[in-house]
Amino acid sequence: MKNLKVIAFTHKTVSIDEIGNYYCADERLKECLVWLKQAMNLSELLYLSTCNRVEFVLATNDEIDNAYLKKFLQTFNPIWDSEFVKSSAEKALVYSGDEAMRHLFHVATSLDSLVVGEREIIAQVRNAYEKCRQYNITGDLIRLAIKKTIETAKQIYTETNIARNPVSVVSLAYRKLRDLNVPLDARILIIGAGITNTSMAKYLKKHGFVNFMVFNRTLTNGEKLAKELNGTAAPLSELKNYHKGFDVIVTCTASEESVITLDIYRSLVADDKQRKIVIDLAVPNDLDAEVLNNYDVNLIAVNNLQEVARENLKERQKEIDKCNIIIENKIEEFRAIVKERQLELALSSVPEKVKEIKLKAINTVFAKELENLDDNSREVLEKVLAYMEKKYISVPMKMAKEILLEKTSR
Repeated sequence: MKNLKVIAFTHKTVSIDEIGNYYCADERLKECLVWLKQAMNLSELLYLSTCNRVEFVLATNDEIDNAYLKKFLQTFNPIWDSEFVKSSAEKALVYSGDEAMRHLFHVATSLDSLVVGEREIIAQVRNAYEKCRQYNITGDLIRLAIKKTIETAKQIYTETNIARNPVSVVSLAYRKLRDLNVPLDARILIIGAGITNTSMAKYLKKHGFVNFMVFNRTLTNGEKLAKELNGTAAPLSELKNYHKGFDVIVTCTASEESVITLDIYRSLVADDKQRKIVIDLAVPNDLDAEVLNNYDVNLIAVNNLQEVARENLKERQKEIDKCNIIIENKIEEFRAIVKERQLELALSSVPEKVKEIKLKAINTVFAKELENLDDNSREVLEKVLAYMEKKYISVPMKMAKEILLEKTSR
């Protein structure tokens, strides 16, 4: 297991804005990874990228020092300049052997994530493996490592409360909206196309909402989000002129002043007397307080959500010790799995060797003696040899496994 290595760029050493520098476009990914595996003489390779990490899982006997990291990064992306490569090599987190496996478990169980308990990472790890397997750059060790990683993550999410309550404002906002039994065809105005609103909008679409109108200061960014939502977009300056009605407003801008003033809200709601829902994820709030004094609004505000998120996060932190106990047990199990697999590979030639010995005995060593046997005697002899062949294959394997497991348990 000592040749299992991980090179990671995560939120721990790289800012979230910088993580994107290490992404590789999908259309170039296969070419880059196949070349990287070949050029660095790697036995196996896996590439994982999420919003807060880019990681390489390797199978190699090479020691990963600073010089290796520079060569690795320059090979992965030759257009990176030497200064960026040097800086990146210093920021890289490197894990090897047990630590590499422990790190993979922490990643898949979200213990290494910005938001502990967000279980979407399991699917991201699985998808990354499937993609690299299709590229034919993974192998036995990474296959076993990812299989055990997924198994461990599922056990932790089942047996602990690490993911019981949501801790992101997006998850909490959606849960509150869901509790209000809003129909899926509700008219939703998205005001702002930044990271938080984009996450919220995609979350709504994922859960079946279909009717979106996006307003954003920069129209091109608004149009990009609207395209993903199958909705339409307009400049934020046109919000005051929108008269098609709405059921829900989701707003999050960087404005220091109220974006939804009393006059704008009055124009948006017109003669509609129905109670409206406003999800205000901005700091400071985008919704003018005067709106609440004059209209019946069900407000879901970021300050309330953040307090709940903090409390939920505290509860999750209490579960981390339980998670780590499971992880340490799984590392022990994985050591045994790797050793057993190494044994299987080492003994994989035994069946062929035994068969060669049997055929040589029949066709060469005892050929003359066998000529004098009648058909019945020959049939019995062949059954005896087949039985012996099977036992000579299975018995050493079984004994070797027992010895291996006994040493591992000590």
